[in-house]
Formats: sequence, C-alpha cells, structure tokens
Amino acid sequence: MISNITMASLKDKISAFSVKGILLPVFGILVFILLWQVGASRVHTSLGEFPGPVVVYEQWNSLVAEHQNERVKAEKFYVRQEERIAERQAKDPSYAGIIRDYTGKPTFFDQIFTSLYTVLAGFGLASLIAIPLGILIGLNRSVYSALNPVIQVFKPVSPLAWLPLVTMVVSASYVSDDPMFSKSFLTSMFTVTLCCMWPTLINTAVGVAAVEKDLLNVSKVLRLGWVTHVIKIVIPSAIPLMFTGLRLSLGIAWMVLIAAEMLAQNPGLGKFVWDEFQNGSSNSLGRIMVAVLMIGFIGYLLDRVMLAFQRFASWDKTQVLR
Repeated sequence: MISNITMASLKDKISAFSVKGILLPVFGILVFILLWQVGASRVHTSLGEFPGPVVVYEQWNSLVAEHQNERVKAEKFYVRQEERIAERQAKDPSYAGIIRDYTGKPTFFDQIFTSLYTVLAGFGLASLIAIPLGILIGLNRSVYSALNPVIQVFKPVSPLAWLPLVTMVVSASYVSDDPMFSKSFLTSMFTVTLCCMWPTLINTAVGVAAVEKDLLNVSKVLRLGWVTHVIKIVIPSAIPLMFTGLRLSLGIAWMVLIAAEMLAQNPGLGKFVWDEFQNGSSNSLGRIMVAVLMIGFIGYLLDRVMLAFQRFASWDKTQVLR
C-alpha cells in the first residue's frame, strides 16, 4: 500500500516537472518563433525584409562554414611554414626557424571567445574591488557615510560616458612597443569594471551590515580577531546577498561589454554587430540577428552558472533561488 502511494506521488512529481520544466518552456519558444516569423514578414527595411527564423538559421550555417574554412586556412598556413623551415634545416642544420602567428580575419566564434574573455576579466576585476570595499563599508558606518555619496553619483553613469575617459587614460598610460594586451581590450575591460561593480559592492555592504546580532555577540564572547571575525562570521552571513550582487553585476557586465566593444573596436561580438551594420549587405540583418540571439543565450548561460555557484556557496539550502 505504501509503495503504491509512493509510486503515485513520484509519478505526479515527474508529470508536474515535465509540464513546468519542459513543455511550458518549449511552448513559449514555439510561440515566440511563430510571432517572430509573422512579424518579420511585415517589416521591410532599406536592406530588405527583416530576418525571420529561416534566414537567421541560414546565416548561422554560413558563419559556421566561414569558421571552418578559416581554420583550414590557418592549418595550411602553419603546415607551409613547417615545411619551409624543414627545407632550410635540411640545408643548414643550425637554422632555427620561427613560426609566425596566423593573422587571418577573426571568425564569429573567435569574436565570441574574445567577448567572454573580456567580460570575465572586467567582472573579475570589479569583484576584486567591490567585495573587499563592500565588506569595509558594511562593517563601518563612518566609511559608509563617506563613500555612499560617491557610489550614488557614479552608479548610474552610462558606459558611453565612461568610454571616452577610459580610452584617453589607457592611451596615455599604456605605452609599449610590445604590449601584452591591446588597448581596445583594456578599454573595454575597464569600462565593464566601472559599470558593473556597483551591484556587488552595494549588496555586499547590505549583507555585511545585516549580520544577526546573535552572531556578533558570539564573536565578541569568543574574542575573535578582526580578520577571523570577517572570515568566520561576516562573509558566510553575507554570501546570499553577495551572490545576488555578483549575478546582477555579471548581467550588467555582459550588456555593457557589447556597447563598449562597438566603440572601442575590441574584436568581440560588439564589433561584429557594428561591422555588419556598417557593411550593409543583404546578409547583414540576418547576421546581426544571429549575434543578438547568441548574446542573449550566452547571457542566460552566465546567469545559470552564477546561480549554480550561489546555490553551492549559500548556507541556506532552503532558500528559493531562480
């Protein structure tokens, strides 16, 4: 009897999961594609009809083919160099050849990698600044009073306002004949950092300031040092809000990056969109739409990754996180 009830309950849970977790999202996607196709056929631009799902799929295949062709060219380029070096070494064993880097045009997928690398660098730098500063602000009301006006002034500043200033500072201070990083990368990264650090800073400060008094009393009774108090009491208590800030910051970083890459000409997705817009060919709108969908999909994946980290790090396993 008990096993029958258990099996029935299990079937109900599986059925509910199938409806909420699979069927409803699939239904929503299908409705979106249908509305997209209907709407696209009614919108006409100077470059032709607005791209529908079929056109976007064709352009996706075209971008994949271009990437594969470029990889073949790169492989042949390196093979030719190795053959030439081998021929020279056969005549002169002391000859030490140099393999030069392939300098072909970056493909769509190369630009995706560049954007991911840039956004993670900017987000990482923002986190290194925001988390310690947020802890300090949350622990000390005097520091909060001193820095709160500054935070509130700079928090809403657009990346388009930061970008010219960052560009001038990077151009003036980063001068090298053999730079490790390109100026366009540094400009995009610092712009991302300046725009995305605020949610992490604010949420960390709020989380630290909201530590329960009972925990603070325990710390006093045990006479914990300042560093031990922060590591053992403050940070674990602030982790839920801290990760909420990190998730918000990563989402903002990804949005800011696209605009920054357009203007800084960092060879990522933002530059891809801008180049296609400037190109103005019959394929441009379809390719831009591919980039738009890829930007949204990557943003969703980044949020899910941060959510997984938040669930893993949070001490409150009963908290509903979405």
